[in-house]
Amino acid sequence: MVNGYLATTLQEALEIRAREAVIPYSGGTDLMIEPEESATFLFLGKIPELKKIMDDGQYIRIGAACTFTEVLEHDLSPAVLKEAVSQIAAPAIRNLGTVGGNICNGSPKGDSTLIFVATDAKLRLASKNSERIIPITEFFLGRRKTVLQADELLVEILMSRTGLENYYYKKVGARDALAISRVAFAAVLNVVDEKITSCITAFGAVSDSFIRQPEIDAMLSGKTIAQAKAIKEQYLAAYNEAIVPIRGRISAEYRKTVCMNLLRDFLESNGI
Repeated sequence: MVNGYLATTLQEALEIRAREAVIPYSGGTDLMIEPEESATFLFLGKIPELKKIMDDGQYIRIGAACTFTEVLEHDLSPAVLKEAVSQIAAPAIRNLGTVGGNICNGSPKGDSTLIFVATDAKLRLASKNSERIIPITEFFLGRRKTVLQADELLVEILMSRTGLENYYYKKVGARDALAISRVAFAAVLNVVDEKITSCITAFGAVSDSFIRQPEIDAMLSGKTIAQAKAIKEQYLAAYNEAIVPIRGRISAEYRKTVCMNLLRDFLESNGI
């Protein structure tokens, strides 16, 4: 027998979460794949606070229960996020699946989640009596493991309002559509006054969690494009050592080769 709650306010949902062991969901697309027959569910799809996309002057704030379609169609959604979301499954799934669910399932294959990782997004987590904002890179502890506490909900994703225009995104799957990522890569490069001010790269579907190497990316910060090009092979060698793919339906060697090809193409596309 399936039991559940339908919350209509965030406070109501947090009170239920505090007193009872429930599985929160909104779109439920993951639950269709791995149903929980004896669980108690908490439906979040009717909570207005979780369905907003807004600009607060510092961040673009995206409610965790916003569907991929809502993100895709909203004027405030950054182009890099729209590109990734447009390649998620089919319209029927995009109409149901949510960005919060994509994050909270803890899978390193989450297409929208990769973009949040590559843009240094922050997550607002709330419980009945408190809330915290953490970098998304601190949220994941391994495959399908996160820091989300039993009484917490993911409320919002906070994305930077600026600096996301020069991006690179590629998803490699078994086919052009309806494909789970075999390897996915996203990067953002910012150049001001002919110098690289920031470089962020992120890989998905390669290891047990998303791969970020900020200390390697920092090699390019403060460099001109010419200077970055001069140390490109050193940069690539550092990444080649750092990326340790897992084996799955495809080989680790294949994943490693694709990762390095995408990284090199990203650099070359920016004149490096």
